[in-house]
Formats: sequence, C-alpha cells, structure tokens
Amino acid sequence: MTLVGKTDKLILSGLTRRFGSFTAVDSVDLSLSEGEFVSLLGPSGCGKTTTLRMIAGFMPPSGGSISVDGKPLSGPGGVVPPERRGMSMIFQSYAIWPNMTVAENVAFGLTLRRLSRAEVRDRVAKILATVRMGHLSERYPAELSGGQQQRVALARAIVVQPAVLLLDEPLSNLDASLREEMRFEIRRLHDEFRITTVYVTHDQGEAMVTSDRIAVMNEGRIEQVDAPFQLYNRPRTRFVAGFIGRTNLVDAERRGGEVAFGGFVLPAERLHGLPDRDGPFTLSIRPEAIGVTAPGTEDARARLAATIAERAYLGDHWDYLAMVGSLRLRVQAPPRVAFETGSAVTLAVDPSDMVAVA
Repeated sequence: MTLVGKTDKLILSGLTRRFGSFTAVDSVDLSLSEGEFVSLLGPSGCGKTTTLRMIAGFMPPSGGSISVDGKPLSGPGGVVPPERRGMSMIFQSYAIWPNMTVAENVAFGLTLRRLSRAEVRDRVAKILATVRMGHLSERYPAELSGGQQQRVALARAIVVQPAVLLLDEPLSNLDASLREEMRFEIRRLHDEFRITTVYVTHDQGEAMVTSDRIAVMNEGRIEQVDAPFQLYNRPRTRFVAGFIGRTNLVDAERRGGEVAFGGFVLPAERLHGLPDRDGPFTLSIRPEAIGVTAPGTEDARARLAATIAERAYLGDHWDYLAMVGSLRLRVQAPPRVAFETGSAVTLAVDPSDMVAVA
C-alpha cells in the first residue's frame, strides 16, 4: 500500500529489515506529506520501533529506501548517518542531561549548530514559553515532574527546527492522567509548528488524539493507513477492527440478496462494503453501535431479540454480553440503561454500522 501526500516530505519505499531468518519489517511503503503527523500503531513486536530506528538512521535497512525532500537517506547506495539527517528524536526515557538546567538542555542543539548567543537565548525563551516551561528555565531535571521533563524533551527537539520529528513511545513512563494531558500537548505543539512527525505507540488513545493518519502495523507489515475516524469506523481487516477499540467479529454468509447470521437475516443492500459474491465473510460491529432496549421499542434499525448473559457497570457505561441465539455480542449502553442478567431485551443495529472485514 503506497500513500502519497500532496507534497511528499518523507517516503519509505519497500522498507525491509531482517534479523537472520526473521523479517521484522516487511516491504513497508508509506509517504508523509509536509507537516503531517502519522503514528505507527501496533502491538509489541510488530516492527514499528524498528521502522522508526531505520528512519532515524540508527539501523540500516535490509532492503528498500528512505528519502526526505527527494534526497535518499537509506538505500542501495548507502546510509546517511543520524547526525546528518536533519531529524530530532524523543525517546521513552526523555534523555535530557541531568547536569544541565532546563534552558541549557533546550539550548544544547542550537549551541552545537554554533548560533550566536543572542539567537540561542531568544529561541530558547520562545520555545520554553510555548511549552509553558519558561518559569522553570533554571531548574534541573531532578526537580521536575515527569510531564515537565517530557516538555523539556519536546522543546529541545523542536527548537532546532528539524525536517522530521520522531517520537518513540514518549509517554509510556507517565501515569494515566498525565499521559492523557500530554497527548493534547503534543497535538497542540504540532498544530503550532507543523513539523512532519512520525510517532510510535501501542496506545490507541495516543494515536487517535495526536495523529492526522494512523498506520496500523502487524507482523512487520502495514495493514491499513487512514485518518482516525475512518480507521475506527471502516476497518479493512479483522486485525485492524480488533486492535482499534473493541468490536464484535461476527461470522456471516451472503446468499444472493440476503446476509445470514447465526440467528437472523438482513437484506444485503443495507450493509456496508459486502463482498460481491456469495459465501462466508466476517463483519465488525462496535459495541456502542448496538442499542439495547426493552422489548417492544421500535425505530428504523434492525431489531434482534436477545438475552442479557453478563453485565458489568463501568461508571460511564454498562458493558453487556447479549445472546442472540448462539451469537454472542458485546453491547455498550449508557448508565441509565440498566438490565439484570437474564433479562429479555431487544438489540437495535443500524446495518450501516456493520462493516465487512477481510
């Protein structure tokens, strides 16, 4: 799958990395537009960090090529070293110097570029104000919280105005509430500076909040690249449907103008993206796309008689396991929609929310 942006900034073409007989990254094609934020999302071992390390120049590819602004960085002709790629990278551990103040950490890259003291001072002051750390410029890393240290790492990476910004699971060491805050901070900074960014994470929430597009990786390959809304609502494969959020994967069979499930039949014309031939296939149905009501309630959605088999109250919603004959469906309902285990209910499903996946 090759994706070409309006103005290609970073292009990965057939990028491959092997370790002996094991292929960690397998013929990855991906293009990022100027100023685009793309996340590489997937489980541990899917190849996302290896891909990022090849982009950074820390690891040579076994095959394929990497280019920025049309200039080759990795390929058959050789590999440009990391320090000559014009990129900045932020690691899980932040990697800020413990013996330097906040201002000195941020100024480090500018000093290496031999800018004048006045320009260094001016750019450091501006970026620290942008990341809301100006009042802490003389503190040392040990005197900062994890979120503040991450802001310092972001400021140091951005202040040198890199061609591409690389982030390797930068929020993994933060607690849950701080991670949520920093997701929005990273997106705010991207909207302000519009630096082409590649972000590696296994956290779906991080990817959904920060990204223009998400590349879902599995076993070294990209399964789908799309905007977060499209990826969640129109997954193309079983893996993507199951990895992005929660879903019901339902076996179905097309029989001419009808689609048969375990306990009911729907007109094929009401479902989205069905295979064009008869035979078995799989549908993805999100739990929140299934309404659960008392029997007798009517609307335009498909109606399925069901029984509540399990339930769990999670504060902001009920999580139900509903049985439609032998078919098990996870259903998510608002707190006020409460049914006891064993209750007869009616499930309401809009067929347009049922997506065929490969």
